[in-house]
Amino acid sequence: MKGVIIMLPIHLRRIRDTKMQLLRQGITAYAETEELIRLLKNSIKKENLSVQYDYDHAGCWFVPITNQIPVKSSKKKRD
Repeated sequence: MKGVIIMLPIHLRRIRDTKMQLLRQGITAYAETEELIRLLKNSIKKENLSVQYDYDHAGCWFVPITNQIPVKSSKKKRD
């Protein structure tokens, strides 16, 4: 069967679940298809996660926004 392309079914909901787990852990996720982006956005909205969307030419980065901002104190303790 020369020239035949066999495509395995992609379970987008399973991929979405994996990427949502990353986001819950504070890890950035990436989606390349409009359908996966849509599924992720819906799940993010349902779970009320704070996520920044960063689109590029091939897809979308989902960057979790955390409330923890590292602060370095430049003040030294005076005696």
